[in-house]
Amino acid sequence: QVQLVESGGGLVQAGGSLRLSCAASGRTFSQYAMGWFRQAPGKEREFVAAISGNGDITYYGDSVKGRFTISRDNAKNTVYLQMNSLKAEDTAVYYCARWTYSSSPRDSAAYDNWGRGTQATVSS
Repeated sequence: QVQLVESGGGLVQAGGSLRLSCAASGRTFSQYAMGWFRQAPGKEREFVAAISGNGDITYYGDSVKGRFTISRDNAKNTVYLQMNSLKAEDTAVYYCARWTYSSSPRDSAAYDNWGRGTQATVSS
């Protein structure tokens, strides 16, 4: 079982940046592919980004491609989400989770061990 804790959310103006972190417990972190999702009030959970265990393969949702970057530091058991050029529509609770490879990285059903999330709010 992996425990995940997100941090780094906050309030930022449109055009600004935030870096989210997802810290994982356990000694086999480098074996896990990881992903970020987000959920805005009244909307379904949306795929943001995913990364392979060694960090050499990444995936992005269409709405964040070119603005967000997912990365990981396996020595620190941490996955990051660098968010640049933020827009008001990026406002959401951001969650990290472990991708089980059971289906597409864009499918939330393919993830387990969800964290509790961190709120990112972008003011326009």
